[in-house]
Amino acid sequence: MAAYEETIAAVATPPGEGAIALVRLSGPDSPKILSRIFRSSPASLHPRHATFGRIVDGEETIDQVLVTTYRAPASFTGEEMAEISCHGGILLAAKILELVLRHGARAAEPGEFSQRAFFNGKIDLTRAEAIMDIIRARTPLALRAAAQQLEGRLGSEILALRNTALETVAHIEAFIDFPEEGIDPASGRVLLEKIQTLLARTTTLLGTADEGRILREGVRVAIAGKPNAGKSSLLNRLLGMDRAIVSEIPGTTRDTIEETACLRGILYRLTDTAGLRETSDLVERQGVARTERALESADLVLHVIDPSTEEIPPALRENEILVANKSDLPCLALPPGAIAVSCTTGAGFDQLLDAMSEASGLRHLASGQSLAAINARHKALLESTRTSLEAAATLVQANEPPELAALELRAALDTLGRIVGTTDTEDILGEIFSRFCIGK
Repeated sequence: MAAYEETIAAVATPPGEGAIALVRLSGPDSPKILSRIFRSSPASLHPRHATFGRIVDGEETIDQVLVTTYRAPASFTGEEMAEISCHGGILLAAKILELVLRHGARAAEPGEFSQRAFFNGKIDLTRAEAIMDIIRARTPLALRAAAQQLEGRLGSEILALRNTALETVAHIEAFIDFPEEGIDPASGRVLLEKIQTLLARTTTLLGTADEGRILREGVRVAIAGKPNAGKSSLLNRLLGMDRAIVSEIPGTTRDTIEETACLRGILYRLTDTAGLRETSDLVERQGVARTERALESADLVLHVIDPSTEEIPPALRENEILVANKSDLPCLALPPGAIAVSCTTGAGFDQLLDAMSEASGLRHLASGQSLAAINARHKALLESTRTSLEAAATLVQANEPPELAALELRAALDTLGRIVGTTDTEDILGEIFSRFCIGK
């Protein structure tokens, strides 16, 4: 357990007016600082019990508060901690924090409470990152994924991988210690099977990278089609408000319009694009170019057509849903696979949302399945792990000297350890915790 001499403090609630604000302290001097500024009857404080009393500055009462204390190591940070719940308001919370700082604490850096929890062995890095995922979650699915990661689900999987890799290294190094024995074919097969099992589990985790990005950032959806097909009307209907201008004049939308919407528990980043057509108008041509870029980067494309005037479009992209608008009007037969909707009446939107949910790849997660969705940092380290494991497997298959395979497996051990923080560097930790709120 790391020992910190300094006691830190911060306001842990957002600035502004509210019913309650919370000032948090952590460090060895927390009880001493509290004894100087808090008065209650009885005077004794029981850990993990809220005690009513007054915050005082000398003889002056600042506020009536509730104070909860936590004794080391049974606290979030693993240190002596105290939380002062005062009445909400920027001035009052700031005044209490100033009082705490005056009596010996220092202002906490962003994420410093969570960083101390990590260094004191209370959480690993995946659980630390889950704290910010919980705070930033914008959909029920994202919140559930972050909650499961905070429980240690992803960290446990990574540690299990690392333990298996460690056993495999030990197996190989046993042959290194007795070089005259060599690795017989039967032992070589066992080693290869272990490495291939590690590879398969690593690949499975890497397969959740897109799910993790979508859970955290949302599905990138481009709404595309010819002018006047009803793209802007579709955007407005999905948002439930008039966000884009709707006009019968072709080329009204000349730039991309981006909005977010939570639909069926999934966050969508909707982009209304300029109509796809040949044009001599310079501004509209720039809008069409932006449409093409939006289509290239989209996870999902809603290709809107007016079946009463348009012919069946050519083959669609793999990530494209054909949306036949204006189903309330007489029209030609629908193209195969098209979803008929009416942006005027709302008809067909249940089917469209079902198709969008299925295409996002997250529909199966809404049924309650485990969410072990990795983030970009995890992905980069797992890709490095997979590269090392593939190299180790190749070396064992080729019956190369065991030292070479051991080196690759130790590289895999190192990258797996970086994910949970059993091996770390200062720059990685600084980058992670700098993104946290002050007071967290």
